[in-house]
Amino acid sequence: MGFEPPQRLVRTLGERYGETTAAEWLGQLPGIAGEAVARRELEVERVIAPGGRSGLVLLVRRSDGSPATLKIVPPFAAPSPERAALAHWKGWGAVELLDAGDDDGALLLERLHPEVSLRSLPEAKSLLEAAGTVRRLWVDPPGDHGFETVAERTAREAAALRTNADDTLAPLVSAALAARDELCASATEIRLLHGAFGQGKVLAGDRAPWLAVGPEPLVGERAYDLARLVRDRVEDLVAASSGASSARRRVNRLADSLDLDRERVRGWTLFRAVESGVRTLRAGRRQSGELLLEFAGWL
Repeated sequence: MGFEPPQRLVRTLGERYGETTAAEWLGQLPGIAGEAVARRELEVERVIAPGGRSGLVLLVRRSDGSPATLKIVPPFAAPSPERAALAHWKGWGAVELLDAGDDDGALLLERLHPEVSLRSLPEAKSLLEAAGTVRRLWVDPPGDHGFETVAERTAREAAALRTNADDTLAPLVSAALAARDELCASATEIRLLHGAFGQGKVLAGDRAPWLAVGPEPLVGERAYDLARLVRDRVEDLVAASSGASSARRRVNRLADSLDLDRERVRGWTLFRAVESGVRTLRAGRRQSGELLLEFAGWL
């Protein structure tokens, strides 16, 4: 069968890693996917669409007929940390890694229900389930781990953010950078984090009701991991007359439910929303970028 990449994957890889780099790998994807499938003796059912943002995701069956999922990640998207995190979690709160695997960028994972994420639930219920799921992921990292730290990842993002040329965003960018500097300077906690946690990253499963997928793992303080969850369904927040107060209540509710400091959750949410908003504007997706920056302004 063909391995046509969903448009969301094409767009995201181009935005994150450059159009040329992404296009070169996508051009080789049919051969790469075919080899990964053949090596594992899999039968492909279909490509999942819209799928993930870091790799091609296929529903497959193993040689014994059991269902599984194969995720094929380009080398420049660093599949090794995802594999290492999933191996360390051993299915606790996250999708289970089914094989040690070859060093080919492909991850064979347990089959979940890709069409059912926490976004399918009412907001209050989805936040409750999300908090319970992410709590399971926050474990001590392996002693010999090679994961980057929150400080390292956000230093690169902060450097790009400082090149923002839009003077109208200068106060918001300055506030975000100041929050990041203060948080990094005072952080003491070292836990393994999902790195990209949100409602869309938690899928229904058979082994457990809800399991996390698609980590971009790193180590650091837990408050960092709530930033994307706080801004989930941002379009609904912005459309509501009570959006600003609802956003602040969500920060407090999530922080309290997970025994975290409210100000640290607010600070990381501010930084990550501004960083994402500015990056999205630069990619030409003005509506999405403006939504994120309006949300950030409420914090």
